[in-house]
Amino acid sequence: MTEQKTETALSSDATAVRRQKLALLRDKIGDVYPAHFHRTMTNAELAAKYESLEPDVETQDIVTVAGRVYSSRNSGMFMDIRDASGKVQIFSHKDTTPEAARDMLSMIDIGDIIGVTGVVRRTKRGELTINAHEITMLTKSLLPMPEKWNGIADVEIRYRKRHLDILSNEESKLRFQQRSKIVSGFRHFLEGEGFLEVETPMLQTVYGGATADPFKTFHNTLKMDMYLRIAPELFLKRTLVSGLSDKVFEINRNFRNEGVSTRHNPEFTMMECYWAYADYEDMMALVERLFEHLATSVHGTTDVVFGDKTLSFKGPFKRVPMPDAVKEATGIDFLSIKTDEEARAAAKAAGFEVEKDWTWGECLAFIFEEKVEGTLIQPSHVTHFPKDISPFAKEVPGEPRLVERFETYCNAWEVGNAFSELNDPEEQRRRMEEQLEQAHARGEKDKQLDDEFLDAIDQGMPPAGGLGIGVDRLIMLLTNAPSIRDVILFPARRNKAD
Repeated sequence: MTEQKTETALSSDATAVRRQKLALLRDKIGDVYPAHFHRTMTNAELAAKYESLEPDVETQDIVTVAGRVYSSRNSGMFMDIRDASGKVQIFSHKDTTPEAARDMLSMIDIGDIIGVTGVVRRTKRGELTINAHEITMLTKSLLPMPEKWNGIADVEIRYRKRHLDILSNEESKLRFQQRSKIVSGFRHFLEGEGFLEVETPMLQTVYGGATADPFKTFHNTLKMDMYLRIAPELFLKRTLVSGLSDKVFEINRNFRNEGVSTRHNPEFTMMECYWAYADYEDMMALVERLFEHLATSVHGTTDVVFGDKTLSFKGPFKRVPMPDAVKEATGIDFLSIKTDEEARAAAKAAGFEVEKDWTWGECLAFIFEEKVEGTLIQPSHVTHFPKDISPFAKEVPGEPRLVERFETYCNAWEVGNAFSELNDPEEQRRRMEEQLEQAHARGEKDKQLDDEFLDAIDQGMPPAGGLGIGVDRLIMLLTNAPSIRDVILFPARRNKAD
């Protein structure tokens, strides 16, 4: 208890000192948070321009830079300032720096944001440096920075106060820069493949396109319940019906009112695309090209280190039908099993606990999850899913219990899901009505039939391949992040009091 009080007191004292300096600065210079300041280049541009400058050489070039103070030595004679692109050393000495600028040094704390105008040189030790002629206070920081070398050790604080995490952790900063590059890479790749980006509603009167619990809200003006989307699928298919483009995609935010884990966040990013006159085989090849493109754009290679593994995103990926994978792992040949009762009996005989009303397909999928999913470390496509759990996919010719669907796995995680999309309007209606009955039986009373989607399918949707990629999970794999919260800037957190 005593130690905790001491730490709190020190923190309060440090903040009080900064506020005292703020008051002195206001008296001395007036505006401590000026609206107008123009630098001539970023720190990275400075480093690139003077890359060939020899040690112990001073130029006649005067530049203006800005950044946050990360270190200060010899009473501020040497400071390192960082902007988003990198750092540069600032040198202030009576031989090179006017007294007015040197008077600022005692008012500057670690974490303050300053602007510096001065002459560029490189020290004898090879450090690119600016001899300060003028120092401008741009933002006085009223809180101490996290400890320089170790950053923020408390994971909860890292997630709750992401700005501090990025300020003090170069690895975290790089990861979010890479995230931006990956999301941009999705867009550029798909546009290069001829896909048109569209936007569909986040607020929906009928939620669908996936099986999940929605977030519910109320529209005051329309006086009606609405839902945050759980998937954009049904709207994207309506776009395909419209003939706007034969290839459409959306990088979308989805919301599912379900559990939180290292791979699940209530708000997450998906990429969904639909390609007319294509099928699930075409989508498999598209996934392989996309993953190769993203891995290479971030790392310069298709070999990516994740934890203690090296994952190869070089296509083609391994492809295995789900019944074959289960047979190899357990010896159970589901294709030779004819009824739901036989499937449940075979599962129980092999030691699996299954529900009394599970179908043939539900038993197959459950055993796959239990015995096979965890073995799929290298990128792999699992094909031929049961129709029982795939209401939007076309049947496999000659095997009506299976559909033309695949999921892409990596590190034992599902990162992609694709179909040869069902476009038979009567069969689509039958399956959706059956799915609705099952949802109501589970107590999902808000679930409704999407008549507007079914009306659009009645108009005629071309045969198509559809694909969804979990963007956050893929970013985890490409940036060596153990938790989804490490790749979402501001992940969902409990209230502090909870």
